[in-house]
Formats: sequence, structure tokens, C-alpha cells
Amino acid sequence: MTLLVGNQINGARLLTLRAMLQLEMKGLSRSRSPSAYSMIKHELGLRGTRASVLAQMNAIRDDLLGVKHED
Repeated sequence: MTLLVGNQINGARLLTLRAMLQLEMKGLSRSRSPSAYSMIKHELGLRGTRASVLAQMNAIRDDLLGVKHED
């Protein structure tokens, strides 16, 4: 069993929201609750289309995981 503490909880939630957004883009959605897209935009202040918000979330994920990109 894995136990998350402190900032790990927030990181796991962001990764979950990112995965939910990917599913929404494929056509799956939850009923009677806000979409992941709207939650992400509201909580993180991101702007743009679903695709651009997903790209921004990917950048946030890479920062959280410490992935370095060679440009």
C-alpha cells in the first residue's frame, strides 16, 4: 500500500485531473459534476482549448516529476 503525504496528495490530484481531461477529450465524461476541464481552468487559472490546457498540464506534470527536456 502506498501512503501519500503533504505535497504528494496535491501532485496525485493534478495527475488524476490530467487523466480525466484526457478521457474527456476521447468522449468520456461524468454526469452531474463539473468537467475536469472546468475544474482545471478554475483551480489552476489555465486558459485555452482542451488540447492547449492538456499541453499545459503535461508541462506541470513534467515539472512535478522532474523531467528535463532538451530543446
